[in-house]
Amino acid sequence: MGLAKTEMFTDQQNEISLFAKVFGHPARVAILQHLFKINSCFCGDLVNEIGLAQPTISQHLKELKHLGLIKGNVEGTSVCYCIHQENWTAMKTVMIEFLNQDLTENQDCC
Repeated sequence: MGLAKTEMFTDQQNEISLFAKVFGHPARVAILQHLFKINSCFCGDLVNEIGLAQPTISQHLKELKHLGLIKGNVEGTSVCYCIHQENWTAMKTVMIEFLNQDLTENQDCC
């Protein structure tokens, strides 16, 4: 089985691809939207709001947390999740720079 060979690419290219991956599933987008709307919540709240099974929501939360876009604070036997504002702002900066690349007006296209 081949390797992903991510070491062939710049840190920025790898970072952009990870951000794109996290936005590549509508459940993760829905989780982020819900967290922005209510500021923080527990996994069970997301299960009720989004309608997916708890293990599925937990897996998506794990992906978002691994990338650093959300953070979780333990409260008793539960974890309260919220947007990690510093990391969210840093991600926006990287993505805006990438998405604002445009062809110059004088550049011929194929």
